[in-house]
Amino acid sequence: MLPVPIARMRQGVSAGQTRPLTWRLEQLERLERVVQANGDAVLEALATDLGKPPVEAYYELVAVQNELRQCRRQLRSWLKPRRVGVPLSLMPAQAELIREPLGCVLIIGPWNYPFHLCIQPLVSALAAGNSVVLKPSEHAPATAALIEALITAAFPPETVQVVQGDGATAAALLQERFDHIFFTGGERVGRLVMAAAARHLTPVTLELGGKSPAVVLADADLTVTARRLVWGKALNAGQTCIAPDYLLVQQAVAEPLIAGLRARIDACFGNDPLQSADLGSIVNQAQYARLSGLLEGARQRGQLLHGGQCDPDRRRIAPSLIRVDALDDPLMQEELFGPLLPILQVQDLDAAIALINQRPKPLALYLFSAERRHERTLLERTSSGGVCINDVVLQAGVPDLPFGGVGDSGPGAGRRPWLRRWTWRWGFRLRQLHRQDRRDPLRDRRALRHHRGSPDAAQRPAQSAGPLGRQPHPGAGRQRPQPPRQRQPAGEPQRP
Repeated sequence: MLPVPIARMRQGVSAGQTRPLTWRLEQLERLERVVQANGDAVLEALATDLGKPPVEAYYELVAVQNELRQCRRQLRSWLKPRRVGVPLSLMPAQAELIREPLGCVLIIGPWNYPFHLCIQPLVSALAAGNSVVLKPSEHAPATAALIEALITAAFPPETVQVVQGDGATAAALLQERFDHIFFTGGERVGRLVMAAAARHLTPVTLELGGKSPAVVLADADLTVTARRLVWGKALNAGQTCIAPDYLLVQQAVAEPLIAGLRARIDACFGNDPLQSADLGSIVNQAQYARLSGLLEGARQRGQLLHGGQCDPDRRRIAPSLIRVDALDDPLMQEELFGPLLPILQVQDLDAAIALINQRPKPLALYLFSAERRHERTLLERTSSGGVCINDVVLQAGVPDLPFGGVGDSGPGAGRRPWLRRWTWRWGFRLRQLHRQDRRDPLRDRRALRHHRGSPDAAQRPAQSAGPLGRQPHPGAGRQRPQPPRQRQPAGEPQRP
């Protein structure tokens, strides 16, 4: 399956060839050159696979370019060893954390952001000094073919290899022993990846998904809330892992919010959303059939509040609002991953939190409210991969925040601080200090005070062994000379 075996890809890492900063920067520069030179081809491939409007496709390109630029600027400082303190009993030892590459890693990319979510983890893996096997999604064939062409032109196969194929190909790759597996996708496949990795005790990062709720309280600004919810839900035709999956709306503002959502959908996509240039397509017929079936069921039950138009030839579904009365509704059973937005009314924030906690922990959680006390309550009583207040999706745009889930939404986190995922090592270095050693005089004085100030310092021999068999510092067993005491003449009062 692999033209270059994994053992051979691991050799360069084991030999230390990938550790120098110059090697890592060279790989990032190679990748940056091919990305910049093929920007138009990336936009065209995303339009072919997902019908992405140019603005949405451009986001994927810019996200990768920003990641490359940030890594190149800060890589030197990220790779510096980090000093850590040692106990007094181990002084004058020194301890530090030293990051080292893991080896050969496997990246399995998704289809919803097929360029961004393949190349961004590749940036981190190369910057950390690893060799990489990259498996793009077969459900975005144009983008996968482009990625293979770019990577093959930029890197030797001993550094990066691209493997094309379906689920059987991915299963065969998982039989190999990698040093880390990074998977972005759904919960069902994520379980299979973790089970396969367990056979070799390979560490994994799983960026999955789940039903991410958005809570709207009565004190929220409904105009702003409607605008941001429609944007986040319609982005990439709802095929975003951190898109709001369903709404929990306080009863007092349910009708005004629904009216605002309707108006915003019409303003963004017009009276016929299927003809809008800003609406993307569902990735394939299987996903389209699943979503259109859920939509038709809601229509027959009288739950459809807005939208509902479908175009099977172009795999387009208009953004749709659907009323839901209970958690056992068919639309509440699994992550929708499409432009369908169920709306469930709740009495207050406590009721919303109770419903959230009945379900597996989500990848993202959103709250729209003007009061900080509601924010604190939500943070203290729920658990999720990330929380965003009074907006949606934007937490993924903060480069220094890790991105990942908890529980069913995926263990581990990608993005920065990326060295924690793609490297690992700790070190301990012992160095004997002498009085003439001026490199760390503060610690030398502390050690000297420790020996002098101990209760039995006067009785201890000057050259007795210190902790762990070390010789103490010169003068450690000597008492300080005391000034001569003057006699007080008899009859005079004692002076203070």
